[in-house]
Amino acid sequence: MTITDYIIEKLNTLPDTKQREVLNFVEALVAQGRLEQQGPLQQEWAGALKDFRDKYTSLELQRKASEWRSD
Repeated sequence: MTITDYIIEKLNTLPDTKQREVLNFVEALVAQGRLEQQGPLQQEWAGALKDFRDKYTSLELQRKASEWRSD
């Protein structure tokens, strides 16, 4: 018997509400696996706005960055 068969056998003994909990748990595990596969956050853009720091305040830079992203 495979692990999948064993899980299905046990799952079939549970009431619908508990089966729903198992499904939610499995979906959370799948989503977590996708996040782990994506790897760490890349910050290649770090420091890209340093040339603008003397021209704009941090708030103005935030607004400019939003404008640039939407273009």
